[in-house]
Amino acid sequence: MASSICRMCLSKFVNNWQFSYGKVLHNSRTIKVRYFSDFKDQYDLVVIGGGSGGLACSKQAALLDKKVLVMDYVDPSPQGTKWGLGGTCVNVGCIPKKLMHHASLVGDAVNDASKYGWNVTRDKTVEWSVLVEAVQNYIKSLNWGHRVQLKDKNVEYLNAKGSFLDENTIRAVMANGKQKSITASNIVIATGMRPRYPTDVPGALEYAISSDDIFTLKKPPGKTLVIGASYVALESAGFLHGLGFPTSVMVRSIPLRGFDQQMASFVTDHMEAIGIPFLWSCIPVCLEKNSNGKIVVTYKDTKTGFTFTDTYDTVMMAIGRSPSTSGLGLENTGVDLNDKGYIISTRNERSTVKHIYAVGDVLEGGIELTPVAIKAGRLLARRLFDNKSDYMDYTKVPTTVFTPLEYGAVGLSEEAAIRRYGNDNIEVYHAFYKPLEYTIPEKSADQCYIKVVCRREENEEVLGLHFLGPHAGEVVQGFAAAMRCGLTRSLLESTVGIHPTSAEEIVRIHITKRSGIDPTVTGC
Repeated sequence: MASSICRMCLSKFVNNWQFSYGKVLHNSRTIKVRYFSDFKDQYDLVVIGGGSGGLACSKQAALLDKKVLVMDYVDPSPQGTKWGLGGTCVNVGCIPKKLMHHASLVGDAVNDASKYGWNVTRDKTVEWSVLVEAVQNYIKSLNWGHRVQLKDKNVEYLNAKGSFLDENTIRAVMANGKQKSITASNIVIATGMRPRYPTDVPGALEYAISSDDIFTLKKPPGKTLVIGASYVALESAGFLHGLGFPTSVMVRSIPLRGFDQQMASFVTDHMEAIGIPFLWSCIPVCLEKNSNGKIVVTYKDTKTGFTFTDTYDTVMMAIGRSPSTSGLGLENTGVDLNDKGYIISTRNERSTVKHIYAVGDVLEGGIELTPVAIKAGRLLARRLFDNKSDYMDYTKVPTTVFTPLEYGAVGLSEEAAIRRYGNDNIEVYHAFYKPLEYTIPEKSADQCYIKVVCRREENEEVLGLHFLGPHAGEVVQGFAAAMRCGLTRSLLESTVGIHPTSAEEIVRIHITKRSGIDPTVTGC
């Protein structure tokens, strides 16, 4: 220190200090002060990223009377799309996806209405601009709600891009270019993921959109090509088709990688059956824009080697997502990344630096689901500041793919169960069923299917449960709780079903794959 200063004034200044170097007025004299970070951390917790996991962690810490800061900044997509506080789920993921999925189901219900006696007198068309405005208005209300909640819980918020200067110091860069240096005892990285573009396909970055852009398109998407077979790809293709836009899906290898592949094949079978063309074993070669403003796609069949071209109004890339860890300045820390850019965890969300953590999609070995990030964030805050010891359990986590015929799952796929326990130690119960609501409009139920994967032992522990049909998410949620309580095949069998529902077919299931008997449900 260049000159002496009373402890009270120093403490007052440090508590409000925001830069690595500064000046303080003491007894009418300006005194230079250096390295105030040597004296006191500014925050108990700083969270980089304003998505579901980061917000949950920050609010929980604030409830425990800790001084907390959240900083969040959205880099525009290649097409220029930005959004507000709340992360991927709120803005360009779960929420708008489910609303547009539901909009497409409403259109499908209109088709069925006349069979149920309703007089449907006008053509079924969707006003894209009305739908987009309604969805975006709801999202904006959520953005505002998150800001209000942070304020109510005394969490400071900066609309700023954060990066590490060292392991305790973060530089925050605001939209206007102003900067602050911030120190913290604990730091959580919760920056999520962003869509990946192919680097070897000319025109992809210039002319294709991603899931970051689809929900705010100013004009109807028209004839659309979705490239990829991830859940994002199939969900998007499904609701676009349901909204009346001709949509095709280009698949390089397998659909829904990481999910049960029999169930995945039923998902795509149903999509093809309702009129969505699939370009199997194909990859894009280049994208060009013609004089009419349409996108000309050249693609290759990897099995035959032949190339083809087609013209689309919209091309959507959905080939996967990459963790948002570049640009965080992690090279200035001891935080290790794997070869794909995920943060390596030494134990339960802790990085290779003891006071730097990661929650959500950026964490190696995590599960890329919003409720997982939320629970992991809350539990982390309680361990840090409330002497709790509960850790996030990444097993038996349920999820649903919101394709036209929904697919809900919890636990192991059949393939994963066989790899872990061996084919001879697995028993698979299954059933094809027909939802009651399909009967009057005479809708096909060819892909409505249930699979329960069990261990072949006395009580037959349920290892995985898979449901393909209407309202799959609502059906699977309760069974997920049961699985966490140690659900067995005998307990399933002893459970009374709710009649008439599709969910009751799970507790009635009794035919094994091993038996070779036709698993089609024929009556009560």
